[in-house]
Amino acid sequence: MTDHRAARTDNRTHTIMQATLDLAREAGYAKLSIEAVASRAGVGKHTVYRRWPSRGLLFLDAVLSLNTAGLDHPDTGDIVADLREVMTRAAALLGQPPWGPLYQDLIGEAQHDPEVAAALNRRFIEPQTANTLARLEAAKDQGQLAPDFDLDLAFEILSGPLYYRLLITQQPLTHAYIDRVLQAVFAGMSPRPQTR
Repeated sequence: MTDHRAARTDNRTHTIMQATLDLAREAGYAKLSIEAVASRAGVGKHTVYRRWPSRGLLFLDAVLSLNTAGLDHPDTGDIVADLREVMTRAAALLGQPPWGPLYQDLIGEAQHDPEVAAALNRRFIEPQTANTLARLEAAKDQGQLAPDFDLDLAFEILSGPLYYRLLITQQPLTHAYIDRVLQAVFAGMSPRPQTR
């Protein structure tokens, strides 16, 4: 493929994904159609289908094209502060447009489309999980966590309340709530004094 043709393809892909995001924000994912996306992007629907075999996979790519920078964990030597920082950034990202409502729709679609679920896990959930687990492992190695604590369970306990509020109760993910989650979790994760 020539450079000119590759650039045109990249530009067309970007235009289609932007049209997808715009339409999803305007009418919601439930009303999103390949035909509407093609019309908004100024391309034929076959052009869309050549790149994405389904509406769900198109939506996944469009949502994941949005900037999620800042979700990597720092290592300041204070696991609670580091987790608080990332959880606060994640809450800010998920708690407001455009990411929040679009991500909620994407999670909903993943419940019905195994391909979307697998791709979402592989491209977003698994990397975020691995990053958090690596930070928890480092904290464990530094003696900040009990040596026998189940880090996979810790991750699920830390992320569960955020998803519960985001997807079920739709209550705000406030700094105070994040602090309460961290306090509750770390009461059980802290190293315990050795008994003789």
